[in-house]
Amino acid sequence: MIEVQNLVKDYGPRRAVDGINLSIPAGKIVGFLGPNGAGKTTTLRMLTGYLPPTSGRASIAGHDVITDSAAARAKIGYQPENTPLYPEMRVEEYLHYRGKLFGMDRASRRSRIDLVVDRCGLTLVRRRLIGYLSKGNRQRVGLAQALLHDPPVLILDEPTAGLDPNQIIEVRKLLADLRGKHTVLLSTHILKEIELVADSLVVIARGRVEAEGTPEELRRKVASAGRVVLEAKADKNAMEQAIRKIDGVAGVEASMNAGWCRAIVTPKDGRDLRDALGQAMFSAGWPLRELSYEMASLEQFFVQITARQNQAPGA
Repeated sequence: MIEVQNLVKDYGPRRAVDGINLSIPAGKIVGFLGPNGAGKTTTLRMLTGYLPPTSGRASIAGHDVITDSAAARAKIGYQPENTPLYPEMRVEEYLHYRGKLFGMDRASRRSRIDLVVDRCGLTLVRRRLIGYLSKGNRQRVGLAQALLHDPPVLILDEPTAGLDPNQIIEVRKLLADLRGKHTVLLSTHILKEIELVADSLVVIARGRVEAEGTPEELRRKVASAGRVVLEAKADKNAMEQAIRKIDGVAGVEASMNAGWCRAIVTPKDGRDLRDALGQAMFSAGWPLRELSYEMASLEQFFVQITARQNQAPGA
């Protein structure tokens, strides 16, 4: 449904997007993740026809975004990060206006407006001036106009920006309802939110794809970074020495609190050291009150990629 081949965008000497390849099948929700400045918004603008690529190709539902731009854009519902709205228009009036631009007749506009207003939680403000709406409700209007003409492809750039926790939950439910009916490319830097709804994730930094796969596949990539946390009633130096003697320990950080030593142990090659650590504490006669495995998270993986981008020349 969305095909991208070696997409590149240069702004003078600076390369914002550097050879991105994507293949997104129909009916899937894909999270497009990356730190600020990674090239997410630039990529989305090229896919929606707002920006021409420097090189490469992209197609939406079989239509090239450059050579068949009008047909490609007709298949897309696009919500930019800051949706351009007319503050002097009322919500319903604005949606009628957008429907006309999409070529919808009056009857279709009326039925679809009723539907998207309800689904996006705008019923109570549908006759209010957009200029008087909160940022969260303006974001909802942006989502409503993207859904209005029932496009097969939705491209959403930070759709939950400015929403309160309850509103974010509602948007999450809406996205889940869209699965299978629409292909959704959802750009965000909030990993926790997108992980709950996305079928797969694409992570970019410095304009390049750094990782892609299902949330579970990406978790397995960082599983080797898991650590063991233990707390025992012991002398800090003695406990550190005992832990470092255990085969498979890559590093240990220890601290004291009220007579208890708390240690965070980093294993080699993702080994689970709990049995060996527990046995060492028992053999030394140190009372143990915590021994747990701390699985590496996707958030940690995201931080690593962010750090990589920040270390890049000219970033």
